[in-house]
Amino acid sequence: MSIRTNLCRRMLNRARRGALPLVLAGLLAAPAAALAQPAPAGADAVTAPVRNLDQALLQAMRAGKSAPFPQRFATLDSAIGQDFDLDLIVQHVVGLQWSQLPPAQQQQLLTAYRNYAVASYAANFDSYSGQSFQVSPQPRALPNGQEIVQTRLVSPGGAPTELDYVMQNVGGHWRVVDVLADGAISQVATQRSDFRNLLRDGTAQRLIATLQRKVSALSDGALA
Repeated sequence: MSIRTNLCRRMLNRARRGALPLVLAGLLAAPAAALAQPAPAGADAVTAPVRNLDQALLQAMRAGKSAPFPQRFATLDSAIGQDFDLDLIVQHVVGLQWSQLPPAQQQQLLTAYRNYAVASYAANFDSYSGQSFQVSPQPRALPNGQEIVQTRLVSPGGAPTELDYVMQNVGGHWRVVDVLADGAISQVATQRSDFRNLLRDGTAQRLIATLQRKVSALSDGALA
């Protein structure tokens, strides 16, 4: 099977140091039966963005590598732009230095990061052999008002892959603000660690250039 759907596996291999507290990992260790329970009132609004993303991922997977990369990119760009709060994610990844960047660099970095995020999904969800997503209808509340939506990518004859989403109410709409690999590894924490050295000169230019090169590599040069 050629599918490289385990973005989370790559995150695990790269940054165990980015793990969330074990109490959060325990909180997310829900039994499989929980995925089939009825949704509580109001839960649909929290899970809807994740379901929309999963549908877009399945569409890209079914198109596979026979579809041009820019086509799969465009399919996922719409969903990710709608369902993720990329502005907030980038600010959290950059940290305190964000407010010190000139507005023009902030905008360039937002664009580069969005392209990188979309290209990563397009490159890793690139074939289909009967996979399906299971989304828990019951989000798990965190003390800070955020919610966790647990998902599993189920492959016929294989072990499911857990990929969970941290949701936050932004302006009355629930949006993804972090992704947890295997229910415990924070993408934001991992990227903050990975990008730290690229921001040491006080500008975002090296990070922007690095993200652009990654997009080109992920797309095999189809996207500059």
